[in-house]
Parts: sequence; structure tokens; C-alpha cells
Amino acid sequence: MDDFWVNAIWSIAPTVLIGLLFWFVMRSIVRADRNERDAYARIEAEERAKLGRERPAA
Repeated sequence: MDDFWVNAIWSIAPTVLIGLLFWFVMRSIVRADRNERDAYARIEAEERAKLGRERPAA
């Protein structure tokens, strides 16, 4: 019975590790995108303030 549980863990481990790796990479990508969008919005707001506009020109 011990061999059953060892085999079960060894057969699930690669899937779990690849899943965790995928999750970490996707999380990093989403966070980087969010931070880039925040920075871009901040720069746009500063530029609009310099021009004296409330909203972007249509």
C-alpha cells in the first residue's frame, strides 16, 4: 500500500509543478501589464494637466 501512495504522489507532482510555474508566469505578466497601464494613465494625466484639459480630445 505504501508503494501506491508514493506512485500517486510522483505521478501528480509534475502536473502540480507545471501548474504552479504557469500560474506564477501568468501572474507576473498580468501584474506587469497592470503596472504599465497605471504608469501610462499617470503620464497621460500629467500631459492633459499641462494642456489644461479634463479629458482626452476626441
